[in-house]
Amino acid sequence: MKSNPKFFLFFFLLIASMATAQQDSLLVTSEKKSKKELKREQREKDYEPYNALAPAKAAFYSAVLPGLGQAYNGSYWKIPIAYAGIGTGIYFYLDNDEKYDRYRNAYKDRLAGRKDEYTVNGVQRISTDGLIRAQELFQKNKEISILVTVGVYILNIIDANVEAHLRQFNVDEDLSVKPGLDFDALTGKTNYGLTLNYRF
Repeated sequence: MKSNPKFFLFFFLLIASMATAQQDSLLVTSEKKSKKELKREQREKDYEPYNALAPAKAAFYSAVLPGLGQAYNGSYWKIPIAYAGIGTGIYFYLDNDEKYDRYRNAYKDRLAGRKDEYTVNGVQRISTDGLIRAQELFQKNKEISILVTVGVYILNIIDANVEAHLRQFNVDEDLSVKPGLDFDALTGKTNYGLTLNYRF
């Protein structure tokens, strides 16, 4: 009978997968620690010193390059939102500027007595008054697009600054505020309130 190396390899892997190493399940600790001590040690391990310049740094980064402050804070998912908002404003500005120029040039040609693109065979498809109104509309839309773009840019800076502030905010699990509703059976009214709990 001829020996097959694949058979031996399969048999070896089968035996190796069934073999398990034994580990001592009894861990010897010098002291038993309470849950509070373990929590405190975990908080001390996770503690990062307060950096007063982090919000200013994040705001500066976002002012230099939109989205860079969000990257500094670790909120990478906000970067496409910032660029989409700014890009949308720029796109609509350029689109409205192009339309404004078309109507403006047609209006100038009509005033000079030349044929414009909205006059076909001597017939005006758009009146002179319509050209003026179209220019005003697209001029207004250009200005709104600029305001939206600047607004998104400023919002990007504010978001980076606020998030850097909140990253350093201490949220202690021992302190909690919960809303409370209590129905008063005597008067038939619902009482609203807040409950402030602090665990020692």
